[in-house]
Amino acid sequence: MSPDYEIIELFFFAYRDFVSDPDRMLNSYGFGRAHHRILHFVGRQAGLNVAELLDILRITKQSLNRVLKELIRDGFVEQRAGVTDRRQRLLYLTEKGEALSLAMSAVQQERIARALSKCDAAAREAVLDFLFAMIDPDDSAHVARLVWKGAGRPS
Repeated sequence: MSPDYEIIELFFFAYRDFVSDPDRMLNSYGFGRAHHRILHFVGRQAGLNVAELLDILRITKQSLNRVLKELIRDGFVEQRAGVTDRRQRLLYLTEKGEALSLAMSAVQQERIARALSKCDAAAREAVLDFLFAMIDPDDSAHVARLVWKGAGRPS
C-alpha cells in the first residue's frame, strides 16, 4: 500500500494554516506554540496541576518549566497551592491569559466554521471520527476524558 500523499500533505497544510493565526498573535509577545498549548489546556482545565499538564503535552519538565515561567512572569498564568496538598502547583489563566486564549480559539474557530460550511451536516461528525481515530489507541480514553469531560465521546 503506497502512502496516501493527498491526505498527508493536506493534513500538513491544514495544520500549518490552523496554527498560523495564533502564531502571529503569540509572536507579538515573543511566545511560540508551546505557550499556545499551555494557555489552551490550562484554560480548558482550570486547576490543572503540572504533572497533568506534562501528561497532556508530552514534553519534558524542563521544557514546560521554561515556558510556564514566562507565562507566569508576563501575567498570563498563575499558580496556586493545592487545597489538600500545598506542594501541588495548580494552574489557572489570569484575565489576560483568558483573553489571549479566547482570541486564539476564536480565529481557529473561524477557520473551522469556514471549512465546515463547505460540507454537509454530517461532516462535523466525520471530522470528529477521523481526528479521534488518528489518536494512538492506548491514549484515546485519556483524550476522550479531556475533550468531552467524561468517559468517552458522546454518541
